[in-house]
Amino acid sequence: MAETQINSKIIESLINQGLEDAFSYQEYRELVAELAENGKSTGPEQSEALANYTQLNNRRMKRWDKTLKFNDEALSIISKVKTKITWLVLTESWCGDASPALPVMNKIAELNQNITLKIILRDTHIDLMNQFLTNGGMSIPKLIAIDDTTQEVLYDWGPRSKAATKLVEDHKLEHGEILPEFKEEIQVWYNKNKGQSILKDLTSLLLKDISNSAFL
Repeated sequence: MAETQINSKIIESLINQGLEDAFSYQEYRELVAELAENGKSTGPEQSEALANYTQLNNRRMKRWDKTLKFNDEALSIISKVKTKITWLVLTESWCGDASPALPVMNKIAELNQNITLKIILRDTHIDLMNQFLTNGGMSIPKLIAIDDTTQEVLYDWGPRSKAATKLVEDHKLEHGEILPEFKEEIQVWYNKNKGQSILKDLTSLLLKDISNSAFL
C-alpha cells in the first residue's frame, strides 16, 4: 500500500476515534459553563490563568451565540450545501481564538441540516492534532471537514481567519514575538469584526465544495 494511502487510513481511523468521543455544540457549551463555574479548564494542566481564560470564553461564547448576524450572501451559500459533511473541531476551553469561531460554526450548522458540528478536546486527541498542524504547531481551533459518505477530508481551517492571521503576522513582524497585551487586542478586534472574517472564510470553503460537487 502506498504511503499516502496508509496515511489516509491512519487519519480516517483517528477521525473515527474522535467522532466517538465528540461533543455536540450544546454539550460543549454546558461543559465549558460548568468548568467556568468551578474555576477549572479542559486539559491535563490546571492553572488559575487557564481557568480565567475559560471563564472569559464562556462569557464571550454566550454573547456571540446571541448576537451573531449573517448577511444574505452567506445565508445563500449555506443553504446550497447538499453534501452531508461533518465539521470536527479540535479545541480547548481556554482557547481565545475558539470563542468567536465556534459560535459561527454552530450557527452555520444550525442553518443547514447537511452540516454537523462535532467538537473534541485537543489534548486527548494529540495523534489527530499532529496530522493537522499549523506551521508545525498544535494551534487551535482546528476544523476538519469530512464527507459523511466517503469519509474523505475535504478541507481544514484554523486556528484563525485569514484577516486575523494577518494581524498576528504583522504583530510578530513588528515585535519579533506575540506580546501578552496582543491577546486582549485581538479580542477587541474580534468583537468589532462580529465574526464576519470567520464567516467569510468558512463560506468560501463551502462555496468551493458546492462548485466541486456540481461537476461530479
